[in-house]
Amino acid sequence: MRLIREFEEHCLEMAVAGTIVGGIHPYIGQEAVAVGVSAHLREDDVITSTHRGHGHVLAKGADPKRTLAELYGASTGLNRGRGGSMHAADVGLGVYGANGIVGAGAPIAVGAAWAARRQGRDQQVAVAYFGDGALSQGVVLEAFNLAALWSLPVLFVCENNGYAISLPVDRGLAGDPVRRAAGFGLTAEAVDGMDVEAVTEAAGRAVAACRAGGGPHFLECVTYRFRGHHTVEHLMGINYRDEAEVASWTERDPLARQRARLAPAVADEVDAEIAALIAEAVAFAGSSPGSDPRDALDYLYAGTAPTRPGA
Repeated sequence: MRLIREFEEHCLEMAVAGTIVGGIHPYIGQEAVAVGVSAHLREDDVITSTHRGHGHVLAKGADPKRTLAELYGASTGLNRGRGGSMHAADVGLGVYGANGIVGAGAPIAVGAAWAARRQGRDQQVAVAYFGDGALSQGVVLEAFNLAALWSLPVLFVCENNGYAISLPVDRGLAGDPVRRAAGFGLTAEAVDGMDVEAVTEAAGRAVAACRAGGGPHFLECVTYRFRGHHTVEHLMGINYRDEAEVASWTERDPLARQRARLAPAVADEVDAEIAALIAEAVAFAGSSPGSDPRDALDYLYAGTAPTRPGA
């Protein structure tokens, strides 16, 4: 969690400075979700992420240096600087891409789980992260249906931070997320998304059940983003949240809660280790060459896809 927090604090500064072009969607406040879920994932497990995906990608094990370089638009980035903040991917780590389209990762995760089964990898789990706003996207509900129909090992993780951009969840979502998922036959539960140990415990049950053939699961992580939807939101002076509401959630900071559980010396050691990692990442990304516009059309097509049986 400390790595994600420090990484994003630096990115916020660089977005304001213009080093990161186009701004970012901060994950600050939601770190417990990505960390708690990833604690149970193997390297060959698959995740799909959202426009707020830095935390998911780092928690799955992506190199902070190459992740930051990607946001800098550098050729040393995870995707040679072509994906940027919203589209970081590392297929080798099972990160099948952050995605700027709301809910678009859910069917990709279902497809990955289906492909793994067809290839005899029944123990492989696919995790689809999405926000509360995605619960009303048809493609997410279609993903629920197919995952339940085919009893696929998919864990759907809804990060309910209370707002679909600026729309409060109770003004945009009918019914209860857990009951909605359960209606499709998914095993579903809600958990305190501000407590990494609570998320870890619930995710552990869900992932283990998926690996054991228990079919798809749904986890609603009730959380909060401490910053705006997007860095540009702040620059535009958009404000839709009461200061007292933000303050009350900030008091439940998942990092502060977890730090209180650690011995001070251990916490200090973690902080020092993370500070060194961030310094190394900043130096690497800052000294990396930018992408060359002359090869902008490269890598648009795979070109090396295996021939399909019967083709």
